[in-house]
Amino acid sequence: MASPDTITIRRPDDWHLHFRDGETMRAVVPHTARQFARAIVMPNLSPPVTTTSMAAAYRDRIVAAVPAGVAFTPLMTAYLTDDTDPDDLAQGFESGVLTAAKLYPAGATTNSASGVTDIRKIDRVLERMAEIGMPLCVHGEVTSADIDIFDREAVFIERVLAPLIERMPELRVIFEHITTRQAVDFVDSAGENVAATITPQHLHINRNAILVGGIRPHMYCLPVAKREEHRLGLRKAATSGSAKYFLGTDSAPHHRHAKESDCGCAGIFNAPFALESYLTVFEEEGAIDRFEAFASLNGPGFYRLPVNEDEVTLERADIPVPYEVDGGDARVVPFHAGERLGWRLRA
Repeated sequence: MASPDTITIRRPDDWHLHFRDGETMRAVVPHTARQFARAIVMPNLSPPVTTTSMAAAYRDRIVAAVPAGVAFTPLMTAYLTDDTDPDDLAQGFESGVLTAAKLYPAGATTNSASGVTDIRKIDRVLERMAEIGMPLCVHGEVTSADIDIFDREAVFIERVLAPLIERMPELRVIFEHITTRQAVDFVDSAGENVAATITPQHLHINRNAILVGGIRPHMYCLPVAKREEHRLGLRKAATSGSAKYFLGTDSAPHHRHAKESDCGCAGIFNAPFALESYLTVFEEEGAIDRFEAFASLNGPGFYRLPVNEDEVTLERADIPVPYEVDGGDARVVPFHAGERLGWRLRA
């Protein structure tokens, strides 16, 4: 069956991304607001967003960066630490300031040094979250030096996530930016309180993209891209029609000079062409008819939020992706830089 030349879907949401702050935030927010009605905003600023009051202030800064006439709602998260106050978290959730809380194992990724050092140290917090129905967003990697970086997600499932779900089956967990076949197997076999987001880059690239023909720092993110078998497993999961999987870009802007350095930052900035990138995968997999569920329906269903009423249309077109875009204080290289995509979001 021939693919359509246009596709119209409910306006999607991005259930995982990074805006940063300051001039960088003001430069990148419009890319997301152009495509998505809402977005789950990560709290790993410096210092991190650890309380309800900090989340409210950050939300105000984001809203101020949304272009005039554009409807966009940032959904805020709190950064969990060993000392998180469960009462503050619950108050933030019940007042509508917080939509979820984020678990960063200490040292796992950008600005995660203040993260949780041992999952059992926050049992009281997680028990309270389970009681009130507050979702937990999980960066799923162990950080032990003896565990290979390509194995850290699989080991996290075994050592941390599976035991957590067994202890607290009522806790609602989003296993974010999954990268492995083991993660897909875990999510598929878990109960209805476990779901996962998948990024566009992990559907497009495997670890060869980072290392073959020279080191390509703009393809480096965490969790790092894995072997081809894992990429194929993710594509199968994303396009399967399962309500457990939904769109979460993990768009993470870093300025060009911070990526192209002797200690390059982890993160791929995919916001400018996120929907086009995802739709390319669904077309290649013969699953365009399942794109709306992944992009627009499954996320609100898991978060217990209403589906957006307005629509967006993507049309077939030959779109060149620029080599760099404005990043506020400096330029940022977007995902697919220098490539051509076959879809365009209609204005």
